[in-house]
Amino acid sequence: MAGNSDEARKDMTAPSEVSDYEQLIDDYSHFAPPAEGEVIEGRVLKVTPTEVIVDFGFKSEGLVPIEQVREPDGSVNVKPGDTLDVVVDHRQQEIDGYVLLSHERARRIRAWDTLEKAYREHLLVNARVLGRIKGGLAVDVGVRAFMPGSHADVRPVHNLDSLIGHDLPVRIVKLNRRRGNVVVSHRLAVEEEQAARRAAILAALEEGALVTGVVKSLADYGAFVDLGGIDGLLHVSDISYGRVTHPSEVLHVGDEITVKVLKFDREKGRISLGLKQALPDPWEHAAERYPVNHRVIGRVVSITDYGAFVELEPGVEGLIHVSEMTWSRRLKHPSKVVKVGDQVEAVVLGVQPKERRISLGIKQLEPDPWTTVESRYSVGSVVEGRVRKLTDFGAFVEIEEGIDGLVHVSDLSWTKRIKNPSEVLKKGQVVQAVILNIDAAARRLSLGIKQLQPDAWETFFRSHVVGDIVRGKVCRAAAFGVFVELAPGVEALCHNSEIPGAADRRRDQPALPLGEEFDFKIIRLNEAEKKIGLSLQAVSEDEERSRLEDYQRQAAAATLTIEEVMNLKGQGETRS
Repeated sequence: MAGNSDEARKDMTAPSEVSDYEQLIDDYSHFAPPAEGEVIEGRVLKVTPTEVIVDFGFKSEGLVPIEQVREPDGSVNVKPGDTLDVVVDHRQQEIDGYVLLSHERARRIRAWDTLEKAYREHLLVNARVLGRIKGGLAVDVGVRAFMPGSHADVRPVHNLDSLIGHDLPVRIVKLNRRRGNVVVSHRLAVEEEQAARRAAILAALEEGALVTGVVKSLADYGAFVDLGGIDGLLHVSDISYGRVTHPSEVLHVGDEITVKVLKFDREKGRISLGLKQALPDPWEHAAERYPVNHRVIGRVVSITDYGAFVELEPGVEGLIHVSEMTWSRRLKHPSKVVKVGDQVEAVVLGVQPKERRISLGIKQLEPDPWTTVESRYSVGSVVEGRVRKLTDFGAFVEIEEGIDGLVHVSDLSWTKRIKNPSEVLKKGQVVQAVILNIDAAARRLSLGIKQLQPDAWETFFRSHVVGDIVRGKVCRAAAFGVFVELAPGVEALCHNSEIPGAADRRRDQPALPLGEEFDFKIIRLNEAEKKIGLSLQAVSEDEERSRLEDYQRQAAAATLTIEEVMNLKGQGETRS
């Protein structure tokens, strides 16, 4: 029984003793020295000018040289209560009962662990650029690493010194812990980030969406906008509703703008953007802002042969046609009235919002001179003007600004046969004329120049009758007779039958010598047709008759013998 009792007592106390022993081991296990290279998280107990006292869970505290926690500027940022990674320096003996610890080795071990994980999992790490070395840059990623110059950025960096002191995200492209060799790339980090952003933007992008971007670069044909990893083209025609010759007139590199996606080719990654499409269309309510007959002020932005374009507001332009610039018809080109950059006032003549057209006029600012022409001029009055244009049928004479009159070719001279006005008039010549007719409704004014002088034909017909003897000069010959000039511009016909001896002449000779003057008798007068018939034969007969009458009078007045009368008659025949 005693034996059994001892065994039972032993069985009952054995588990308790084992448990206490294990607990004792656990309580004192932290006093076991850590393994070589094991990183321990310690707690700062005290900071002195030369060292940092650290509790790292061992039977005694440890010492970290103050230089290992000193910042580049010389300051110490650790304080009691802070945690600090350390490694036991087994190469050194204890100093005054303290274990010598290394924070610098712990930091390097942690750094290598982090770099290896980043390398395995393709993670980005932060690198501070330390300085420039051959072929690239020295950077700090927890340990000293090398960044080739070609990997400093996605675009070539011409001045690598400009990156010194900057923190850059990098990708580890090569790592050898045993040799302490690390090669990193900022370019790959940026490209990966851009690719990720690009994929996210492409997934969410759609036509018609409003997006915000930054102007990346400018070209003659437009601007490239960075939408956050992907570029879109903003064509110069889509920058503004107004006229834009070059994108730099509106945009600058670095500007943040909101644009509308006009077209998106997902396969090719091409994006067309519009800036003006993100704004209200100024033509939408143009008819309300610019009613007909309303006066407006704008700036001349371009001039063509047919008119001038005036910008009333950005995106809204009106055309002043050349015919609406002046009441005068002599305007050859719009540049004679306006120039690019001029501020002009005009009257709205018409608005077509759908066609994006506004018709403007300048001449409407002044009254139409044709509305008062009948009150300022009268038929028969003499006016003076400048010959503006010559045509085959007449000459246009401007008697005032906007008022032209036509002098028909038939109204240039009473006497001369004029085929073309250029025979007597020149363009730009100042002439006087008589107003023959006024038609204000049709904007027509008839003028005459010959009416300034009396009609030579009318004067001749009023002063002569059939039977008058007139003297004239033979001026032209025809097969049927000769034309005789009786007065300037007045010609008459003497037929061959009225010319003695005309039948005996040769065909190539005129019936009367040209340039010679003769006395003729008027045998016909037709004022309506301005025709005068002459006879040279009748003059000779009249002279013969007059001589016979003289003979008869002499015979009656004296007593003569028959022989004397015959002698007198014979003498008369001889003289004739």
